[in-house]
Amino acid sequence: MVTLNEISQLLYGAGEEIPGWLGSQEDLIALAAKSFPGKAFCVVKQWILIDLTVTPEEKEKLTNLGLLPMTLFAHEVVFDSRNRFQPSMWVRSNFGVSFSEACMFETNSTVYLLLGSGLRKEASVGAAFSMKAG
Repeated sequence: MVTLNEISQLLYGAGEEIPGWLGSQEDLIALAAKSFPGKAFCVVKQWILIDLTVTPEEKEKLTNLGLLPMTLFAHEVVFDSRNRFQPSMWVRSNFGVSFSEACMFETNSTVYLLLGSGLRKEASVGAAFSMKAG
């Protein structure tokens, strides 16, 4: 069972600060369009890259599915190319399929564009995926 303390630490506790995109939003969108043509994108800020604590067996299952043991949480959506999320909403991604030091976190359906610096933290799968909209 996930505790309120686990979720509180994930959302508001300390983590390793990592750089995000420091240029303009327009330049980041252009880079994403070139790197992932036609793929939906979501520009976010105040983001947390979450390394999921998984067993070796769970990691192997994810790897066999082409997934990383990572997800992304963002406190603020800036822009979503398909209007799934409104500006200022929060968002949590599914499992990642790639992460680029060029400030892009990719899932099967979306590339999340990471504006400004963010945090990298570890969390259980239960804590990370306990956050659901609605």
